[in-house]
Amino acid sequence: MATALTDKLSRLVKEMRGQARITESNVQDMLREVRMALLEADVALPVVRDFIARVKEKAMGQEVMGSLSPGQALVGIVSKELAATMGEGVSDINLAAQPPAVILMAGLQGAGKTTTTAKLAKHLIEKRKKKVLTVSGDVYRPAAIEQLKVVTQQAGAEWFPSSPDQKPADIARAAIDYARKHYFDVLLVDTAGRLAIDEILMAEIKELHAILKPVETLFVVDAMQGQDAVNTAKAFKEALPLTGIILTKTDGDSRGGAALSVRQITGAPIKFSGTSEKLDGLEVFDAERHAGRILGMGDIVALVEQMASGVNMAEAQKLAAKIKSGDGFDLNDFLSQLQQMKNMGGLSSLLDKLPTQMAAKAGAIDMDKAEKDMKRKEAIILSMTPLERRKPDLIKATRKRRIANGSGVHVQEVNRLLGEFEQMQGMMKKMKGSGMMKMMKRMGGMKGMPKF
Repeated sequence: MATALTDKLSRLVKEMRGQARITESNVQDMLREVRMALLEADVALPVVRDFIARVKEKAMGQEVMGSLSPGQALVGIVSKELAATMGEGVSDINLAAQPPAVILMAGLQGAGKTTTTAKLAKHLIEKRKKKVLTVSGDVYRPAAIEQLKVVTQQAGAEWFPSSPDQKPADIARAAIDYARKHYFDVLLVDTAGRLAIDEILMAEIKELHAILKPVETLFVVDAMQGQDAVNTAKAFKEALPLTGIILTKTDGDSRGGAALSVRQITGAPIKFSGTSEKLDGLEVFDAERHAGRILGMGDIVALVEQMASGVNMAEAQKLAAKIKSGDGFDLNDFLSQLQQMKNMGGLSSLLDKLPTQMAAKAGAIDMDKAEKDMKRKEAIILSMTPLERRKPDLIKATRKRRIANGSGVHVQEVNRLLGEFEQMQGMMKKMKGSGMMKMMKRMGGMKGMPKF
């Protein structure tokens, strides 16, 4: 996101090397570039003006301390103000209400409300251990009701049926009554959207709000909308007492303006950001970490969290114990490593959280090609028999041809995979007794692991 801002700040840091102070002259140069980058990122003009004024006030005359250059010091100030603009820290979702806690999802059609409703359901089930019910009040698009049913089932929540011939108000009353009788902790209400703001939409959502009395009214906004997001945010703010914002499609090639504008326009905190189309692609929004991503500093905390959530600790423990005992690293273990990388969101998802310079170096790799290569390797191993995976030495010419045909690849690719496997197997043999478990303990904080 906001790659223009990242590029401009990186260039200015280099240009300002060797200068001892932040002066009127060099701060003006930098702020001109920052202003242009923010406007190009579709940030609302009043937000840009306020932001630039705050940065200038804090930067003027500041001594450059330690090993920092003026450029680095200014980037630090810009980072803090970016975080302040988006809302400092983390704003948790509020469930402090007599069950069911009702959460009303509002926003325009196409913002991703329905998928985000299911993502939030999954988050509340897995992270907050809540019993969740979803319902669709979108009677204008029958496909929206069916879509919510499908994604709700995938998320592990329960779906309350509704149909296009019902009134949204009647659906809301029936859903909340059902949620009370069946002891649900949370009721998520997906509302109708329009392609643009209209009086009918606003009147309907006001009525739903009055009936449901939600503990949270969340405004779902497409991060790629830019300036349009500001106008939409103003309209919804005037119609509803918004309690939070969910930014969707933040993994797209967006200019990042929405994240910097909607917080200041609505006064409501950004609570979540959608990071992928998958149902687990919803992150609790942290303004400081998001500012770091915009400035090319990456988000190492999110990277570690993503890796920790993707790693199957039981499998890692089993593999470590296997290596310690001297049992061979086989193709089942190799397959497990590939699948865990996939569970972490794939290479591109991990790359997105690296600092810019590291990501640029890694970006020299064709990520699409690397992802496809991982899928091919997985297909090749899955085309082997259980015996072949345990004893790869059995795989000779005839078996290789069968495996290649079964996975839709050439024999050369089977040979290449076996070669890579042998290299990893050799590396694992060297690890035997080398204190690998201690290293894994330090990385994953695993408890109850055998000591070396």
